Amino acid sequence: MAAAISPELKAEIEGLASLDLGDLRIRWRQHLRTAPPPHLSRPLMVRLLAYRIQARMLGDLDRDSARLLDRIAKERLRRRAAAERAAKPKAPPLVPPIPTPGLRPGTLLVREFGGEVHTVTVVAGGFAWRETTYASLSEVARAITGTRWNGPRFFGLRDKGATRAPSSGDDPFMAVAAGGIA
Repeated sequence: MAAAISPELKAEIEGLASLDLGDLRIRWRQHLRTAPPPHLSRPLMVRLLAYRIQARMLGDLDRDSARLLDRIAKERLRRRAAAERAAKPKAPPLVPPIPTPGLRPGTLLVREFGGEVHTVTVVAGGFAWRETTYASLSEVARAITGTRWNGPRFFGLRDKGATRAPSSGDDPFMAVAAGGIA
């Protein structure tokens, strides 16, 4: 059974709608004896203040009703979080790398460049050329040419690519793998 709303209570609640944000904050402090949250918008502050004034004058929810509403709100938040987790795109499964044959230590790579034959030996820590060990074939190719190269392509371990124009006469590539590719 609902309690009758007095004309004074009705007038006070209707008067809240005509107040600006500063006056609403003053009224909040008068009725609730706390500072209003700074992030509340004006319409939300009007609604909350009207509810608090009514609850003080007419009585608030009983304990069981408040618990039921809290339980409903928590369940709604739990369902929303579960739906958001289900809607998130999942990371694709990890695909193991395709095992590619590598170069075994002791393999010799031979390449002619600039009229000179360059021999690179595959060692456990990288690639040896002219008594210096390099971490990658690209570093060796850069040392030989002075420009950036894809090391495996430079030594003929990869396709030359379809965009390369056919060469006239002798091709400077002389990649020889002595010792084999694993």
